[in-house]
Amino acid sequence: MRVLLSAYACEPGKGSEPGIGWNWTRQIARFHEVWVITRANNRQAIETALSKEPIPNAHWVYFDLPRWARFWKKGRRGIHAYYYLWQVGAYFVARKLHEKIGFDIGHHVTIGNCWMPSFLALLPVPFVWGPVGGGEPLPRGFWRGLSVRGKVFEVLRVLAPAGSELTRFVRRTGKRSGLALATTSETEARLKAIGCGDVQICSNSNLPMEEICKLAGLPTHDGVPFRVMSISDLIHWKGTWLGLQAFAALHARVPDSEYWIVGNGPERERLQEQARALGIAEAVVFWGELPREEVLQKLGSCDVLLHPSLHDSGGWVCLEAMAAGRPVVCLSLGGPALQVIEETGIKVEAISPEQVVRDLEGAICRLAADPKLRARLGKAGRQRVIEHFNWDRKGEFLQGIYESVAAAPSGSKMARDWDWGMGREDTRSIQPGRE
Repeated sequence: MRVLLSAYACEPGKGSEPGIGWNWTRQIARFHEVWVITRANNRQAIETALSKEPIPNAHWVYFDLPRWARFWKKGRRGIHAYYYLWQVGAYFVARKLHEKIGFDIGHHVTIGNCWMPSFLALLPVPFVWGPVGGGEPLPRGFWRGLSVRGKVFEVLRVLAPAGSELTRFVRRTGKRSGLALATTSETEARLKAIGCGDVQICSNSNLPMEEICKLAGLPTHDGVPFRVMSISDLIHWKGTWLGLQAFAALHARVPDSEYWIVGNGPERERLQEQARALGIAEAVVFWGELPREEVLQKLGSCDVLLHPSLHDSGGWVCLEAMAAGRPVVCLSLGGPALQVIEETGIKVEAISPEQVVRDLEGAICRLAADPKLRARLGKAGRQRVIEHFNWDRKGEFLQGIYESVAAAPSGSKMARDWDWGMGREDTRSIQPGRE
């Protein structure tokens, strides 16, 4: 098939959104010919990577807004407004490409956000949306534990998606999707609410097989001292403030224990003050932001990954820990709740902060006392990543998705495309220019 991919973020050797765009491109190109529309500032990194390892079936289309519009892209100021405008411009690039090439499938992968539209859906071809996330709410009982900054963030996070989902563009993206892929069950419900007829859950968090093998080679820690580790940005919704309280209770029972926290962010000073107030400052190490190789080295010196995130569509760190043979303790929310099962770690419900702290403490105390349990969960976790969360498996999954979407009855009908300027609908054939 000829596939048109919208990947605003697409960069080799990166995690999060840039890594998602790059890895989906590689997987699609295993089976099909793919044209990738991405930002022009990704070009140098992409071409450097391609000079070392070409992707024969991938064609790159670099597009960016005029220089004056890039004002919005400084830092995180106005990033959603910039991305929205980029999507509009990319649509017109895509429409010209389609008139020339005649695509079989349109697919949007980044930015993977369920409350922002993909204008690629307006092309008269079968459309796949996602995987997208962003539908995970902060549990109500946890607002009171947030900083003022955190509360403002969460208010905006509730209001912006609610307003966006009422717009015709988001709803049209949903209705035009032959299939929408959701990263979590919470996002699945949101996609169905805006009109997506067919929704499947598909994690965006995956590891390449070579990285799984590398993580499997990390040494096993002997549990002395017993080390708990968290790896995340130090922002309110990552729940490190809950992790500190749970560790304080553990440390009172297991004095020969440490809590290593890798990452940086606006909540760091608040968390350090919390550690002092809890009397555990000497047992908690804030490593800050480290190069990836150092992070893996630290992971090899720890026994358990603690990931108390309150809303997380992905959760790559959980998969990395599982691939490294470390059991994961997390909340039964979002992406981590799909990755971690009883055989690979311990999930706790998120009803109230007090209950979460109590249950997290119980989980890490149980693991501290039972090295055999840690080993068994770690072994099962590595196998689960190999079977369900490696990129090659996801490529095979997507191959089946494309075949079913292209063969669906709607794929043989006339598709309707929205004329933005005139505000009217017209009909065009699914494959213009084909003989």
